[in-house]
Amino acid sequence: MRCISAKICGIEINFAMTPARAKREATGLSAKEFRLYKREQAGIARRMLYPVTAFYTCYSVIMFAVAWRTAHPFVALAFYLAGVPVWTFVEYFAHVYVLHGQYKPGKGLHRRLLVEYVNPVHWEHHERPFDGEHINGELSDLLPLFALAAPLSFIFPAYTAPMLLAGVVQSYVIEEWVHQSVHFYNFRSAYFKYIRKHHTYHHTSSGMKMGYGFTSGIWDVVFKTRFPAHVRQRLYGRGKQSVRAEL
Repeated sequence: MRCISAKICGIEINFAMTPARAKREATGLSAKEFRLYKREQAGIARRMLYPVTAFYTCYSVIMFAVAWRTAHPFVALAFYLAGVPVWTFVEYFAHVYVLHGQYKPGKGLHRRLLVEYVNPVHWEHHERPFDGEHINGELSDLLPLFALAAPLSFIFPAYTAPMLLAGVVQSYVIEEWVHQSVHFYNFRSAYFKYIRKHHTYHHTSSGMKMGYGFTSGIWDVVFKTRFPAHVRQRLYGRGKQSVRAEL
């Protein structure tokens, strides 16, 4: 069986290893030390996610209560569900063109913000993938965009654009929890096993410019940034099983 080698944090890892062993060797910690470190960092990441989860979930609940009182509750539900694929595209686009931008210093406020804020946020996550302070975003990260988008959405009926936005932000919350779980937990569902392998390989030197989807590999397929065939076979399995994992 062909082995896949890559680097996390400058440490050579072999994907014939179990993920737990690869992570321990990447951090240079013993098994016991790594368990304690991971537990501590998982707690930090969770605490950062609580305000994000509470705020956007409350908005979704309020919007459901409002939209369900309109004459078109099922249209509202359809718009809400449409927020899921919309967010998966947004997460892919942002990961490729914003978080992996590696912006260079230049003139203008936007350039300074990109260099001083965006560059450290994501590249420090790649350098220290188990640092709980760099796993997830904070409430303040997207709040300015939300504060602009939410009022504008009410230009349209409450059961349309406002519900779409509610679905988008709730999907953002789910994506953040998936990302946090991928780094710290080992759930046994087929989906979780797939997305953990997908994201772990993205964190290697060989996979860093591919596999940008946080919750799915669909947009990687569409925009031709999925891992090469031999990598997919090694990570997910062979034949039809590998194809199902991508979707």
